[in-house]
Amino acid sequence: MLTKKLSLVTASLLGIFSAPLVAQTASAATILFPDFSDVSNLQLNGNATTVVSDGQSVLRLTPSLPLQSGSAFVKDAVSLSNEASFSAFFQFRISNPAGIGDNDRQGADGLVFVIQTVSDTAGGIGGGLGYASIDNSLGIEFDTFDNGDLVDDFDGNHIGVNLNGSIISNPLVPVTPLLNNGTIYSAWIDYNGATDTLEVRFSDTTTRPNAALISKTVDLVNVLEQTDAFVGFTAGTGAGYNDHDILNLTFVDEFAPIVPAAPSVPEPRAILGLLTIGLLGVRSAYNRKQK
Repeated sequence: MLTKKLSLVTASLLGIFSAPLVAQTASAATILFPDFSDVSNLQLNGNATTVVSDGQSVLRLTPSLPLQSGSAFVKDAVSLSNEASFSAFFQFRISNPAGIGDNDRQGADGLVFVIQTVSDTAGGIGGGLGYASIDNSLGIEFDTFDNGDLVDDFDGNHIGVNLNGSIISNPLVPVTPLLNNGTIYSAWIDYNGATDTLEVRFSDTTTRPNAALISKTVDLVNVLEQTDAFVGFTAGTGAGYNDHDILNLTFVDEFAPIVPAAPSVPEPRAILGLLTIGLLGVRSAYNRKQK
């Protein structure tokens, strides 16, 4: 049985799982998608599908084609009865920019991490990011296109917090480097329901930043209007477009910040030392047996 806390060891061993895990106990649920080779527990909507990219099965929310909208949500609702607290970690890649662009480069429009109360919806295309008009929802957008002052504050490369299907972020934080340059990025989303504090972290490595990029007070229970919710992602393209890929996802339904780490590998000399000790032990046991 999974323990209530997602341990650092569990987080570090994500790579050993070959299938998604959605496990629930009386008090906690853990969702693990180390890749997307098995999407039997995902509801795919719109243009979302899975593909093999760079040798890995990924969740492709939209292909690099115009006027696309896609989403994917875990079919099993997660009970956020623990004051709606949760922690999530995922990696994404936005690549193959084409079509129109803004001041920084071709491509559009971005993707959104979403918690909402239904699983079979995909919002608007283009600047809607597959998220527009999804009610009773929290969205963390990774936006790659400047849609003007009202929507994007004239910034075409930013992360923002969206509520109830609105594509107007509050706050909106510009980031560097470009989100749609094909780099694998890591994101951490943590919500402490006891303090109503939402935090977003972002990096081009798997090292969790100490400081949050975004910290915002949100009453998530009031936003969702219920404590059963679906976890997933959305994305959209317009006259500019990209491949929007999710590489993995870890989610726990409590405030337990996730720190992924590669398993430690002993140095070759240490391995040789352990082997030598083991062989000496076998020889000693053999000698005793012969006496």
